[in-house]
Amino acid sequence: MTAVTIITGASAGIGTELARVFARNRHALVLIARRADRLNTLAAEIAAEGRHAPMVLPLDLTAPGALARLSDALAARGLEPQYIVNNAGFGLIGPAAALDRAAQANMIDLNIRALTELSLAFVDSLARQQGGLLNVASLASFLPGPGMAVYYATKAYVLSFSEALHHELKSRGVRVSCLCPGPVPTEFAARAGAIERAPPNLLTQSAAYVAEEGYRGLLAGKRVIVPGTANKLVPFITRIVPRSLLLAGVAARQRRRLSSPAPRT
Repeated sequence: MTAVTIITGASAGIGTELARVFARNRHALVLIARRADRLNTLAAEIAAEGRHAPMVLPLDLTAPGALARLSDALAARGLEPQYIVNNAGFGLIGPAAALDRAAQANMIDLNIRALTELSLAFVDSLARQQGGLLNVASLASFLPGPGMAVYYATKAYVLSFSEALHHELKSRGVRVSCLCPGPVPTEFAARAGAIERAPPNLLTQSAAYVAEEGYRGLLAGKRVIVPGTANKLVPFITRIVPRSLLLAGVAARQRRRLSSPAPRT
């Protein structure tokens, strides 16, 4: 069996940069996202640099049978996961009661259910390969999230779940890390329905930097990875600032980022 690294949400942003980092470090890749054209472009770029040509698997991880399709595709090619990077996810901005409920349920399905299933499906393989699991969360994991309530809650789940797996799987030689980036200039904000009126600040990091920090942290066996010196202060601040002030601050920021009123359903 050939050891591979599976990267979900590889078609843009942090996912694309994670693929590049793993490829530079000689990992054979399986790239997963819905947009086949972008995956094929990325795979061709990696192969053109003399790296192992990635396997491309266009897949909606929220679709019924998605995990079975992935498992079958790996088995058919004699591939076994050594590392899994759960990067796929999205957010929606606006009051939870005003946002489309089906869209929010789909967010939970992708950000939580699909991540959980993929995290657990190949544990025996990760142990045999002495590999690991990198789950991408956010600084939002540490904060209450009025204005993005469901998204923040999903990322809090990812952090809690990953920390627990880190403890449970350490004895089997499986590294489990949770990557918690701050603001990153990607497609994420536009998809969430937000516009960024403020220029980048000390918390903003590039997708390439975040990916490199995530890779290094995973290989080092770090439980939680927060890229950027200023961002590392956020988890500490949340323990000393009154929750009421955090709620008010996050709510005010999301109001500024909202590009248009959310439709009522």
